[in-house]
Amino acid sequence: MQAIHFSKKNIFRNTSLAIFTAVTLASCSTMATSKSKVGTSQANISNTQWTLADNVKGNKPTLVIEGSKITGNGGCNNYFAELMLDPTVGNFSTKNIGATKKACPNMSEESNYFSTLSAATKYVVNGNTLELYKDNLLLLKFTKL
Repeated sequence: MQAIHFSKKNIFRNTSLAIFTAVTLASCSTMATSKSKVGTSQANISNTQWTLADNVKGNKPTLVIEGSKITGNGGCNNYFAELMLDPTVGNFSTKNIGATKKACPNMSEESNYFSTLSAATKYVVNGNTLELYKDNLLLLKFTKL
């Protein structure tokens, strides 16, 4: 009969792999749940304030929704835009985004934020989280202020 040897290194590696797999599966199921809600009736997000959930250099962008307008800070400059919102099917679209013209070290990140925000077509609300999508592709994730 052959003896089975357990080393601390193997136990640690197997435990770490199991934890990583569990976390990955949990995050995938959470994304699938949100994604499956795209294009369905959503909570009305008029008169709400949000901050970008992702880590970025400098200030985190914010999103303030006030009826048919949005305002906020892109990480450097204040911005404003028109908003078309339809909670019955979760439609979200912006047009005519404008911003102040301060120069900051993270201008490319701010430019990417504005471009991504203007590409959004749908939204999903999960508790204190707002997700913006282009069709079924998650673009931006915000946390309620």
